[in-house]
Amino acid sequence: MISKRLQASLDNAVCIRDIFEEGKKLAAVYGAENIFNFSIGNPNVAPPSIVNESMKEVLDSEDPLTLHGYPANVGHPDVRQCIAEHLNSRYGLNYDQNGIVMTSGAASALAILCNTFLDRDDEVVTFAPYFWEYKSYVETMYGRLVPALCDQTTLQPDPKTFEAALSPRTRMVFINTPNNPTGAVYTEESIKKVAEILCRKEKEYGHPIYLVSDEPYRLLAYGGLKVPYLPKYYKDTIVVYSYSKTLSIPGERVGYIAMLDNVTDFDNILAGITASIRYLGYVNAPSLQQKMLLKCVDATVDVSIYERSRDLLYQSLTGIGYDCIHPDGAFYLFMRALEPDDARFCERAKEERLLMAPGTAFGGPGFVRISYCVPYDVIERSIPSFERLYKKYRP
Repeated sequence: MISKRLQASLDNAVCIRDIFEEGKKLAAVYGAENIFNFSIGNPNVAPPSIVNESMKEVLDSEDPLTLHGYPANVGHPDVRQCIAEHLNSRYGLNYDQNGIVMTSGAASALAILCNTFLDRDDEVVTFAPYFWEYKSYVETMYGRLVPALCDQTTLQPDPKTFEAALSPRTRMVFINTPNNPTGAVYTEESIKKVAEILCRKEKEYGHPIYLVSDEPYRLLAYGGLKVPYLPKYYKDTIVVYSYSKTLSIPGERVGYIAMLDNVTDFDNILAGITASIRYLGYVNAPSLQQKMLLKCVDATVDVSIYERSRDLLYQSLTGIGYDCIHPDGAFYLFMRALEPDDARFCERAKEERLLMAPGTAFGGPGFVRISYCVPYDVIERSIPSFERLYKKYRP
């Protein structure tokens, strides 16, 4: 038998990957061209060519024993220095390689931070709707996730619900912008208010509260929109990054944790992160993928492809009559369900071969998440199905 803790987590989970796999089964019955699977955030834009080229170059030029041997737990020094210089150039800050820790993507980084900071019943606040696995990362370390519901009109952080969610047991705040599942980009005004509240609460509680900025979608923002870089607004910020989306390599699992050296208790945190990498069994980020970044640190996918898909989907759905909040980044659209029970709405949508994720899974009841990282023609062909679904509720 598995642990009671894990069983309880499974019993309460709405697994997005299960919906994705269900789509494959439906495709086998009805034909792949007749199934519109918007359930999972799996990039559909090809990686920049430099990704494969760089991997080949590393394999051809590096000593195999060195390349495939153990690097330091925190990563190759030259890669960490490269990322520090990249961040300093882009954001005008002063990272050095000691503040960069290479990780197996953002998910491992968040789990590592939970292991580093949390004791039993410690709390992590996050802005809802939120990435549904945050709860698992926190509860696996016997902490408690406390959602702070965003403004339901703008999907921006709500200062009142955020402040009410904080307590003396708050150790971290997870913030994700551009946001999964909503596509919202939190404004500079929102970030400043969050920082002001946290500064005040740090003084009130007498201990640091670390703001963890989860940034896999940072470079997927549209219309020239600039995403605020949180370390500029709040001193005790720890950045978590993944190259899964910006380089379209989610299967390669490489990312980093970044801290400026003025973060409270920097040395002790770094020691804790390093130990957590070993204790949780990650050991180190993949060596080949780390070295690949030396040539790819500035590369990105063609974001205009996602923006074009966003425009078609948003304009089509709102034209039909659906209530959608305009997404400014990532590749998700949050649409209000046509009945209060969003899970039941998603089940009914399957009658039209539409697969979406219920918002309840993300702490956003009454909505559904549509992941539009699919081929453009899939969106085009799905519109009649959305029309038929709408007419079932609004004849």
